[in-house]
Amino acid sequence: MPKKTTSKKASTSASKTLKSKSTSKKSKSAAGSALSQTGNKKKVTSKKAASAASNVLKDKRTSKASKSASGSALSQREKKKK
Repeated sequence: MPKKTTSKKASTSASKTLKSKSTSKKSKSAAGSALSQTGNKKKVTSKKAASAASNVLKDKRTSKASKSASGSALSQREKKKK
């Protein structure tokens, strides 16, 4: 289980992303996941939110705030065991 939580900076970015009217559903999904994990080490990013976060990070049109929130959400995904 990840021992990470969303930082204050990433939480602020996630909040800005969620408030924006021009943000995509994928960005908002990742931002919501990151924001819900603020101060909570027991929550992890779902597979669906991690996939959305990955797509957001790959998209060149995405804002810095969305990418920050997506990176935070993705870093809190449990690693696959091989």
